[in-house]
Amino acid sequence: MRTVEEKYLMLQQHPWPKTIEEAIVIQDVLRSEVITENLRSPVRYVAGVDVGYDSVEGVSRAAVTVLSFPDLQLQQQSVVRSPTAFPYVPGFLSFREVPAVLDALQNISLRPDLILCDGQGLAHPRRFGLACHLGVLTGIATIGVAKTRFIGEHSEVGFERGSWQPLLHEGSTVGAALRTQTGIKPIYVSIGHKVNLISAIEYVLHCAPRYRLPETTRSADQLTSG
Repeated sequence: MRTVEEKYLMLQQHPWPKTIEEAIVIQDVLRSEVITENLRSPVRYVAGVDVGYDSVEGVSRAAVTVLSFPDLQLQQQSVVRSPTAFPYVPGFLSFREVPAVLDALQNISLRPDLILCDGQGLAHPRRFGLACHLGVLTGIATIGVAKTRFIGEHSEVGFERGSWQPLLHEGSTVGAALRTQTGIKPIYVSIGHKVNLISAIEYVLHCAPRYRLPETTRSADQLTSG
């Protein structure tokens, strides 16, 4: 198992692809490193990441916000503008967003214990969405928190906050449809890295005390759209 330092060294050597075929190879190789067991260390700081785009200039604007946990107070934030590394292709969002997110993370001196990503984790056709990719490369625990369903089916989610149903795809549970606020449309939670699904649901619920989306996502989104 790689140490944290070795994981960050790996970042400097990651072969970012130019083609879909190259990207598929990377997903197939790295998905074996995803850890679906619960993280053992306590969570003191939780981060949100988000990426916006300037299509005219071909630039990505990546934001990272770090909040204290469990009280969710903003501690640090970083915004980085960098050339967009990959075209928009469904199923390959991590190759478009992760390079910019890594740049933004390097400007954060307070290392988060958990990152909530605006995207998918295992709820992905090749079981290696953005949250998995970012988690494997950084060694930090990650959760995918998506506004919409990408793959899979689920039963009707209960009306009350905290209600959820398993998200099923090809006979496997790949995530959960979770109601974070009573009567509000559910969001989609999936394992990214170093966390199990039940814990992922609990973390997301704690980080979304008032609104549909977690405070981590909301704070990062405000930076990318500001």
